[in-house]
Amino acid sequence: MAGGVGSRFWPMSTSNFPKQFIDILGTGKTLIQQTFERLSRVVPKENIYVITHREYVDLTLEQLPQIAKNQVVGEPMMMNTAACNIYMAEKIYRLNPDACLVIAPSDHLIIDEAAFAEDVSLALEKVSKDSMLITLGIEPSRPDTGYGYIEYDKTRQTDLRKVNCFREKPDLQTAKTFLQSGNYLWNSGIFIWSAVSILNSFQKFLPEMYRIFKSLEVYNSEKEEEEVSKIYPQLEKISIDYGILEKSDNVWVIPSSFGWSDLGTWGALYENFDKNEDGNAVHGKQIQVYNTFNTIVRTDQEKIVIVDGLKDYIVVDTPNALLVCPRTSDQKIKDYVEDIKKKRKKEKM
Repeated sequence: MAGGVGSRFWPMSTSNFPKQFIDILGTGKTLIQQTFERLSRVVPKENIYVITHREYVDLTLEQLPQIAKNQVVGEPMMMNTAACNIYMAEKIYRLNPDACLVIAPSDHLIIDEAAFAEDVSLALEKVSKDSMLITLGIEPSRPDTGYGYIEYDKTRQTDLRKVNCFREKPDLQTAKTFLQSGNYLWNSGIFIWSAVSILNSFQKFLPEMYRIFKSLEVYNSEKEEEEVSKIYPQLEKISIDYGILEKSDNVWVIPSSFGWSDLGTWGALYENFDKNEDGNAVHGKQIQVYNTFNTIVRTDQEKIVIVDGLKDYIVVDTPNALLVCPRTSDQKIKDYVEDIKKKRKKEKM
């Protein structure tokens, strides 16, 4: 899944060039390139599909020259994750009714790729034999308030645990309680199931969306793009979590510890960057830092940047914008971007 805008990573991530297409970690590879390589450990390259916004199809093909044009699917509009999941499930089902699917966001960090491949392989083996829906849950290392949580049944001490419920992003005290209870995992948003199982789940829990996609007879043809454009405005904008997983009694989780972050905010990126003795994560050619602590400073510009007297801040400089805000405000960056859009719209009126 590669259709997000990544507005909480503004100003580096923009609607024209979202974070999944950026080398945001400074590794020499973009996030979507890293995700593709990771999945190709388990899935043949010719079976890896990318679903993104139509605006990003050419960009995806440019960054992933290993795949064919028909492996990149463009949505006409962003309709959250339920729509893209049933679209791809139907499309792949028409190619192979026995297909099993691995659904992964394109912009996550995974450190131990061998452990990731092992967990995915286990899940694929399970869903090929059973109609269960499997998610990978991350064993929490801290009481994080930025992630959703999965509560599982701790009476079964196996590789696969029955999911009791999904929990929203908690406050700090609740997150501490989750950690102490020992049967809560971070929700990674990585799913494994068979095409048949997830389509049956849509039929049961989102019947109208199922009916709309089932009625199409043009999958994998020249008419697909045109016909999909006609049905998308009719769809409910809902996530796969809310629409399917929270309603189903057949969801299972594999507790995983492969070093994961959804890299959803600058704060999350700060946690994964190397830091100096003052706790600063400094990335740029000509940055000088004084009396500054626990701060991330990121710029790809050639100009000199001097930072003095900051503590727990985010400083990001790009050709078009400069962001300076407390690390505790990283969830507000999306709101900053919306305010900019509203101001520009008002100025044009």
